[in-house]
Amino acid sequence: MEIFAKRLKELRKEQNLSQEKLAIEIKVDKSTIAKYETNKIDPSLEIILKIAKYFKVPIGYLFGEDE
Repeated sequence: MEIFAKRLKELRKEQNLSQEKLAIEIKVDKSTIAKYETNKIDPSLEIILKIAKYFKVPIGYLFGEDE
């Protein structure tokens, strides 16, 4: 899930979004976003879907497809 961590952080920073704001938007704890971005924990499928929907990207993009 290393590529997921990288893509999540890139998307968040591109939109000038704090970890806290993203956490509120997808209804997780701020520390959870930090753990996703540092590849310490893997998100559930439900969270992956929420992130893809929030950033309006295909799920595959989050995992390295669709450069």
